[in-house]
Amino acid sequence: MKRPIIDVIIPAYNEEKSIGLVIADIPGELVREIIVCNNNSSDQTAMVARQAGATVVDQPQKGYGSACLKGMEHISRKNEQDQPDIVVFLDGDYSDHPEEMTELIRPILEDEVDLVIGSRALGDMERGAMMPQQVFGNWLATNLIRLFYNYNFTDLGPFRAIRWDQLQALRMEDPDFGWTVEMQVKAAKYKLKCTEIPVSYRKRVGVSKVSGTIRGTVLAGHKILWTIFKLW
Repeated sequence: MKRPIIDVIIPAYNEEKSIGLVIADIPGELVREIIVCNNNSSDQTAMVARQAGATVVDQPQKGYGSACLKGMEHISRKNEQDQPDIVVFLDGDYSDHPEEMTELIRPILEDEVDLVIGSRALGDMERGAMMPQQVFGNWLATNLIRLFYNYNFTDLGPFRAIRWDQLQALRMEDPDFGWTVEMQVKAAKYKLKCTEIPVSYRKRVGVSKVSGTIRGTVLAGHKILWTIFKLW
């Protein structure tokens, strides 16, 4: 089996204190390119990422999904022979454990899975790493997906791997909080082969822009639920 081409997409908004740590912990022997999507940061996120060896693409339109879509656009511009086999997504706040990427991609390489979600619910999560509203929101969203789409997920975790061709086929659109749930709901609708693996999760560096505020929590929860029902 030929060695797979793996690219990593990291959306990042004001993560200058953490982005270098994230990049340093990514297994370099696995990955061809690390793409940091600088989401209109007002700090030195872009500079730190470049110094750490990442490719930086700028997305002035704020939104988690907008940043991820910009990373996908960067990849899609490559020549056909240079397209990756697998794309890995993770956050830039150092809450994920990038060194677990080897296990994250294993089901794709060995079991021909299309999408692998790194489940914080199944893994080792540091106390306080997720706010109570996040835990409840994940529980509610994954149970609704199970009810409406008959697919079993335990988490909407950001640390995930997907075959590039399947990711393109999903025609992702969501520009903000609904990105992760859109990917999982569309994967269920289109009958992709999905699985989860337990991953570790720790308190992020700095304050969350979503769960750290009441407004962000409410908007994220509304968007996640709306996405589930809209696609159904």
